[in-house]
Amino acid sequence: MELVIDVFVVLHLLGMAAILGGWLAMRLGAPRGLVPLVWGARAQLIIGLILVALNELNHEELNNTKIGVKLVVSLAVVACAEIARARTKKGTDQPTLVNVAF
Repeated sequence: MELVIDVFVVLHLLGMAAILGGWLAMRLGAPRGLVPLVWGARAQLIIGLILVALNELNHEELNNTKIGVKLVVSLAVVACAEIARARTKKGTDQPTLVNVAF
């Protein structure tokens, strides 16, 4: 079970790297920098929930307040990234939401 948790932790860190890399690419002017940011945010949310479930199954003691705060922050980041992606598709580029998400 520890190996599975470790694999998901590595994937969670890769999601964080995708968010950071996408934001950095957007700041440097790359036209498609929003794509890894959105997918990284989605991955962070999903993998974070999986990690909580795996640790619950492993009978680890969890800090539910901390998990709740992280969930709210993660949902806000995903929402801002998705809204920025939708506005970019429409043609009204809104990098402010990307900066808020980061």
